[in-house]
Amino acid sequence: MLLLPLSAQTKHGERKSLLDSDPRVVYLTEMPDKQIVLTIVKEAPVFSDVDGKVKLGVIKADQKVKIEAITDKAYKVRGKGTVDGISGWVGPWAFSSNDPKFVENLKKFYTRQIEINSLIAAKEVALGMTTEEVSQSLGKPTKSSLRETPEGKSGKWEFIESEEQKNYTTVRNPYTGEMYRQLVSVTQIEKSRKVVEFTNGIVSALEDQKNERSENVRIVVPPVVFQW
Repeated sequence: MLLLPLSAQTKHGERKSLLDSDPRVVYLTEMPDKQIVLTIVKEAPVFSDVDGKVKLGVIKADQKVKIEAITDKAYKVRGKGTVDGISGWVGPWAFSSNDPKFVENLKKFYTRQIEINSLIAAKEVALGMTTEEVSQSLGKPTKSSLRETPEGKSGKWEFIESEEQKNYTTVRNPYTGEMYRQLVSVTQIEKSRKVVEFTNGIVSALEDQKNERSENVRIVVPPVVFQW
């Protein structure tokens, strides 16, 4: 059983060559703990681009390959070609899996990842995200709490943004009689607070002082669970 909850990023703020990345592509190579291996059951053309415009050669059948990236129409792999080793994009029809719905499930996974990538890029959170995806989007919480019950684990993360307010008083110089301002204290003023609640690792509730209109809260489907 394979759970695919991650976005196509690694740690917060890190990603391989974003300038060279295609926003239509979900890069599984950036998720080293999530490996997808499928079997090539038919010889198939291999293309250098996701749109299938430039053919590189043909990949041989009867070999297992690791999926490096996916779109809604093709998978990027590397394996044995009819002439030599080959790497590029291949249509889903050339693959087989223990799960007869693997193409359908990979499309669902792809659609979710594209939306998650968009949320993380905008530093936003939605219901249905995982704790790791929230960390990638917002970073480390200011406060956190965890509760365990027979039904599972629940928790709450608070992300608080503050700014310093310097407080002054006016005093007189006893020697010169001049008046001047003297710093007496520094107060932390809360600018915003985002509260994210989890149930068994999935965002179940959101509270945002900057966005109190519930109709603006986004919802994504939970991570896709399937077999290969």
